[in-house]
Amino acid sequence: MMKKTGVFVLTAALLVAVAVFSAMTGSIRVSVGDLIAGLLSGANEQVEIIKDLRFPRILVSMLAGAALAVSGALLQAVMKNPLAEPGIIGISAGAGFVSITMVTIFPMLYFWSPLFSVLGGAFACYLVYSLSWKTQLNPLRLILVGIAINATFSGLGQSFNYRGSYAVTSVNQAVSSIFTMKTWEDVYIMALFGGIGLFIAQWLGPWCNMLAFRDETARNLGLRVVRVRLVISAVAVLLASVATAIGGLIMFVGLLVPHIGRTVLGTNFKLLLPFSALGGALLVLMADTLGRTVLAPNEIPASIIMAVIGGPFLIMMLKRSDRLNK
Repeated sequence: MMKKTGVFVLTAALLVAVAVFSAMTGSIRVSVGDLIAGLLSGANEQVEIIKDLRFPRILVSMLAGAALAVSGALLQAVMKNPLAEPGIIGISAGAGFVSITMVTIFPMLYFWSPLFSVLGGAFACYLVYSLSWKTQLNPLRLILVGIAINATFSGLGQSFNYRGSYAVTSVNQAVSSIFTMKTWEDVYIMALFGGIGLFIAQWLGPWCNMLAFRDETARNLGLRVVRVRLVISAVAVLLASVATAIGGLIMFVGLLVPHIGRTVLGTNFKLLLPFSALGGALLVLMADTLGRTVLAPNEIPASIIMAVIGGPFLIMMLKRSDRLNK
């Protein structure tokens, strides 16, 4: 138990340290002392700029990372597949595409983009279930269907970046994962909807644990399997969709963090879900901070850094799965 507590304490301490480093580093640099004094007094002009420009970015990246990681853990419980992740199986891409489509057609509804993202994510999740389910969920078929849906929605979403032969900027931040120019309004939206999803998710651990059994066994234990799957999937879609609407399309967070959690904490979702929230926040904040500082003043999107990390990790997991199945 002490070891597991130490994992949570270490992860939380790293998250705080990276957040402080991210706040101090950039075109405006301040010391820890000046940062704290400026926040308390409100008299330091540089700290006020950091507060208005850098703090929202840090908070949005942390909340988006936590939402994506917890969403991945929930989907893996529902689908009984450690490779299930909102970015890989198309939920994030579906959320981004529907949001882009609706905002393009109805620009005056821009502030409703999180709702459109949720609807798009739910539709993509429905497609994954309906096309991969026969008598039960087939893990390999689910991943293949998810990859196909992800490719379809990603291609459709990217098509909005072009008009004839002219490249244009994105009509919605859902196709990008650069956290620059985030505002406190983005933080409030992410904190409201993402916070609701994260709060509910922490109470779903016992259901996730029971879904690890065969459906017949879970039913004999009194679990309404279909209803539970729908509830958990709805929370997972909410988290992934809101993170995509505000933070952009980032893959592999929901794959990497739950896998690390299972390695260090085991398969108990009562521990895995809160760890995923902390670990996801840390991972995305680290990716954004690295992308912002390594080639300053240019930026590398967090999605590119996560792809560089997550692609090889996915291959490693597939190889390990093949060895276990032999």
